[in-house]
Amino acid sequence: MTTLDQAPITQLRGIGAKMRDKLARVGIATIQDVLFHLPLRYMDRTRISPIAGLQSNTEVVIEGEIRGTDVVFGRRRSLICKVQDNTGLITLRFFHFTAAQRNNLTSGARIRCYGEVRRGGAGLELYHPEYELLGEQSSKPLAQNLTPVYPASEGLTQYRLRTIAEQALALLNDGNLEELLPAELLSAEGGSSRANIQQQTSLADALRFLHQPPASAAVELLAEGLHPAQQRLALEELLAHHLSLQQLRQQIRQHQGPAFAAHTKLRSALLKHLPFELTGAQQRVCEEIANDIAQPVPMLRLLQGDGGSGKTVVAALASLQAIGSGYQAAVMAPTEILAEQHRLNFEAWFTPLDITVVWLTGKLKGKAREVQLERIANGSAQLIVGTHALFQDDVIFHKLGLTVIDEQHRFGVHQRLALREKGPASEPSHQRSVPHQLIMTATPIPRTLAMSVYADLDFSVIDELPAGRTPVNTVAIADQRRGEVVQRIRGACGEGNQAYWVCTLIEESETLEAQAAEVTASELALLLPELRIGLVHGRLKPKEKIQVMAAFKAGELDLLVATTVIEVGVDVPNASLMVIENPERLGLAQLHQLRGRVGRGSIASHCVLLYSMPLSQRAKERITVMRQTNDGFVIAEKDLALRGPGEVLGTRQTGELNLRIADLERDAHLLEQVKATASALMTHHPNKVAPIIRRWLGNKERYGQV
Repeated sequence: MTTLDQAPITQLRGIGAKMRDKLARVGIATIQDVLFHLPLRYMDRTRISPIAGLQSNTEVVIEGEIRGTDVVFGRRRSLICKVQDNTGLITLRFFHFTAAQRNNLTSGARIRCYGEVRRGGAGLELYHPEYELLGEQSSKPLAQNLTPVYPASEGLTQYRLRTIAEQALALLNDGNLEELLPAELLSAEGGSSRANIQQQTSLADALRFLHQPPASAAVELLAEGLHPAQQRLALEELLAHHLSLQQLRQQIRQHQGPAFAAHTKLRSALLKHLPFELTGAQQRVCEEIANDIAQPVPMLRLLQGDGGSGKTVVAALASLQAIGSGYQAAVMAPTEILAEQHRLNFEAWFTPLDITVVWLTGKLKGKAREVQLERIANGSAQLIVGTHALFQDDVIFHKLGLTVIDEQHRFGVHQRLALREKGPASEPSHQRSVPHQLIMTATPIPRTLAMSVYADLDFSVIDELPAGRTPVNTVAIADQRRGEVVQRIRGACGEGNQAYWVCTLIEESETLEAQAAEVTASELALLLPELRIGLVHGRLKPKEKIQVMAAFKAGELDLLVATTVIEVGVDVPNASLMVIENPERLGLAQLHQLRGRVGRGSIASHCVLLYSMPLSQRAKERITVMRQTNDGFVIAEKDLALRGPGEVLGTRQTGELNLRIADLERDAHLLEQVKATASALMTHHPNKVAPIIRRWLGNKERYGQV
C-alpha cells in the first residue's frame, strides 16, 4: 500500500497538471502535504443567527426570504439585496456582480448567507457574503463542523482547497500515515501539564480534528494555537527541526578534530601583558573551551556575553592553544570595522609573542590580496582576521584548526558551516580534520531561541563584567529638548570625555542614512564649534571609516556622529555618553548593542534616548525596558516577546527555521519535552529520525550537506 507521503496529489479527483502546479506553489505535492496544509482559522456555519440579534464585526449564518433586489449608483455601483427573517431585515451588498447573479436573487426566494456583519449606510449589511438559494420547503442541514479557511494563493479558492482536503481525509488511515512518535514517548511523564497537553492525541486524530473541528470545539484554544491537536503537531514539528540540528551536530562530530595541547607558556605570556585580570566568568569559559579543543572531536560552542564582557580575550586564549599546537586560527567578523578592531587587538597581544597576524577582506584586491593568500596557504600567517571573505573558494589554509566567528546572528548557518570545509590542506581530503568552531555574540539569545535555532551548539556565557565597570545610566528625552542634549555633550566633552551621536532611519538605505548623519554632523558642528567632530556611515570607503574610528579611539575626536555601523565591536573606554536619535525605530537588541559602546571604562556613563513624538505603545515599552535594566538576557527575552523570533533572529536565520505550525514564543513550554524526546529517539529509535525530519522539512533538511 502506498503511503500518503509517496502518493502524488494527482491521484485525487479533479487534480490535473494546472491545478497540480497551483498547489505546488503553496508547497503541496503529495496527499500527505494536503493533510499538513492546515487551516489558518475557522468559520462557524453550524448555527443560524436571528437577524435582529446581529452585531457588527461578527461572522454569522443567516437564513431568510429575499424582499427585493436592486442596483444602486453612488460612489461605486453595487447590487443590494434585502433579506428578512421573522425577527428583522438586513442588506446584502455586492460591488462585483453579474447579470445572472442579479436575476437569481429574486423576491420571495429563500436564501442562506454567510459573511461578516458591518455597519453601512443602510444599517447593518453583509458585504459579499457566501450564499446559497434554498428550495421553498428546504431543510438543508447546517454544517456539522467548523468551516476551515486555508492558506491560499492565486487560482486556489477556499471551496477547492476544502474539497481537496476532504478527499485526503477520506484516504487517511493508520496504515498509510505512520505514527512516528513511539507511544511511550508521547505519554512520558515530566514537564508541566501544559507541556504534555498533546500526549493523548494521535497524529491522524489531530489532523482529522484540525481539518474538521466539531461545532463543540474550543474555538478560543484553536485561535491561540493551544488546542491539544495543534500542540501535538507543534511538538512533532519542533522535534523535526531539533533532530535535524542534532543530526548535523553528529555528522560534524563524527569527523576528526585537531586535539590541542594546553601551551601554558603562551597563555601565561599573554596574561602577563594584559593590563587587566580575567574575571571569574572569563576563566570559567576559557576552561570550558580549552577542554573542548583538547579533544579530537570538533568543538561547536556558542559564547554569549554583553559588549565589554571580554569575549575577544577568551578567543585570543583559544587561538593561542591552536597556534601553539602548530595550527592556524581564523577570526571572522561581519563588518570591516569590527574585523579591523580585532586585527588591532590581536596584533597588540600576539606580536610580542612572535605570532604573525594577517587580515583579509573583500576590499583587498590585486597583489596585496595575492600576498595574503600565499601567507595563509604556506602557513606563515598563524592568525587570520577577516570578514566573510575568509570562506571564499580561493582562500586555502595551510592548517586551519580553529575558527572564531563573531556576531553569529549576522551570518547564516550555511556560511559558518562552510568554514568547516577549510580544514588543513596538507591532509588528504578523506582524512581532513574539521576545525573547532567558537561562535561569539554580544546579542544575548533568549533561551527559547537557543534551544531551537542553535541546538547544534554547546553554550558558554560570560555573565560578569570586568571590575570597575559601572552600569550605564539610561534616560529618555523628547526631541523638543534637543538643546539640553547638545549642552550635555558640551559638558561631557569639556571634562575630557568623548561621546557618540547615533542617527537612525526607518528606510534601510545606506544612502539616506548617510545623508541624515551628514546633516546631523553639520548641525552639531555649528552648535558645538569648540568640539572636534568625526563622521562614520556605511557609504564611506572602508579605509576612511577605519581612519575616523582610529582617530576617535586615539582621542583626536571629541564627538563621533555615526549610523548604526558602530553597533558592534567599537571599544573606546574614554567614551562616556551615547545619544541615540529616534530609538523608537530600533529593536531592543540593537539599542542594547549600541548602548554597549559606552560604559567600557571606569567613568560613569550615560545613554540618552532622543525620541520623537508620538510614541507607539511598543516603542514606549522598549524605551521603558532600556531604562529599567542593563541585563542583556532580560532585554533579549523582552525583545522576543515584543517582536517575535523572526525579527529577533533576522530573516536569514528564520528563513532557515521556517516553522509551519509551531510558534517559538507560544510553544516555548514544549521545548524541554522536544529535547528529551529527541534524545530518546536518537538513542532508542534511530530509524524514526530521518522520516520525522523528511515529513516536516522535506528536501529542505537543514544544512545536512553543507
